[in-house]
Amino acid sequence: QKTAYEIGVRLVGSEMCIRDRMSMSNKFGSLLLTTGNKSELAVGYCTLYGDMCGGLAVISDLPKTKVYSLAKWINHKRQIIPESTIAKPPSAELRPDQVDQDSLPEYDVLDAILEAYVVDGQDAEAIIASGHEAETVRRIIRLININEYKRRQAAPGIKVTSKAFGVGRRIPVAKRFM
Repeated sequence: QKTAYEIGVRLVGSEMCIRDRMSMSNKFGSLLLTTGNKSELAVGYCTLYGDMCGGLAVISDLPKTKVYSLAKWINHKRQIIPESTIAKPPSAELRPDQVDQDSLPEYDVLDAILEAYVVDGQDAEAIIASGHEAETVRRIIRLININEYKRRQAAPGIKVTSKAFGVGRRIPVAKRFM
């Protein structure tokens, strides 16, 4: 178990890497792309001034399950994305052996709740009635609502679904929502 200090040192180190990438971007006139997908941005599994830094959020409107499908499609003729990247369990890598599903439902469940709530505009009761576990639905909706402040600071993304975060969907940041 890492201490808060050790985690902090790791996060500062990753932020320094981001500054290095931003510096290279500026030096060579390149656009730094962020790596966050819609699922991670929805529930706040991203770090301000860390992995959220960049000029364009290319996959910010793709749920995690679609990102995996797209990666497999890209590799359908020849391997471009290493298979180990696709097969590795998703992790914020804040501690050894930590995976996203330690604190989140499986991404197919998360993405279904995300689609119902954000894209289709369903409330918690309708999502629960469709067969999802009540506690999970309420927790995911809460995470989506309380992480609006992070999404407001995210790089602009490419809209590929009917409802993207950003200009397409805004909720209050400082006033209690719901």
